[in-house]
Amino acid sequence: MRGRLVQRYKRFLADVVMDTGEAITAACPNTGTMLGLTTPGLVVWLSRSDSVTRKYPHTLEIIERDVGLIGINTAHPNRLVEEALTAKRLPALGGYSSLRREVKYGENSRIDLLLEGQGRPPCYVEVKNVTLYRRPNFAEFPDCRTERGEKHLREMAEMVRLGHRAVMVYCIQGGNPKSFSLTPDIDRSYFNGFLVAKAAGVEALALTCHVSPDRIEITGQVPLEMPLLDPI
Repeated sequence: MRGRLVQRYKRFLADVVMDTGEAITAACPNTGTMLGLTTPGLVVWLSRSDSVTRKYPHTLEIIERDVGLIGINTAHPNRLVEEALTAKRLPALGGYSSLRREVKYGENSRIDLLLEGQGRPPCYVEVKNVTLYRRPNFAEFPDCRTERGEKHLREMAEMVRLGHRAVMVYCIQGGNPKSFSLTPDIDRSYFNGFLVAKAAGVEALALTCHVSPDRIEITGQVPLEMPLLDPI
């Protein structure tokens, strides 16, 4: 379902005028600032639920920008990574015989995906949704301060210290980037936490997705080009 954005507000709501002319309020499944994606008039795509318990049956899914279609639903990346793993399209995370979701670990947290296989250490996979483009072909994370994200980095580093494997997966929903980086100018604390975690042995993958109104799927990987800054 296609329309144009009127406004995004209260973090979880967006007003949209559909192509039919109908004005609706949709759920916005993204707690970030959605920097660069909230300009009134942008073309958007929505899904619609038939659930009678939903106050807002429409959900904002995709926003069109100059870089292409961007998937904003933060509920999708875990499923996208799992689908790619099942289809054996992520060799960097291949070779595990079982996958579990939302397993408790760390400081009262749940890991997105836990991969396990006989004769090798468990692999803790934390998935982040990436939607920020401040210049063409270059995706970035995060788009706002994320204390929760910083906490996850500490917990992942601790898993490595305990002898496990830990991988941060940055799932870039669209935009066809050629590279990926973090944003120390937006959240220097997260950037510093990443450097510490990386030094401790935490790995990082930046995965790209093909996004269309009908389907989103992981299609490749791009390099991480980290800013040349020291921790402070």
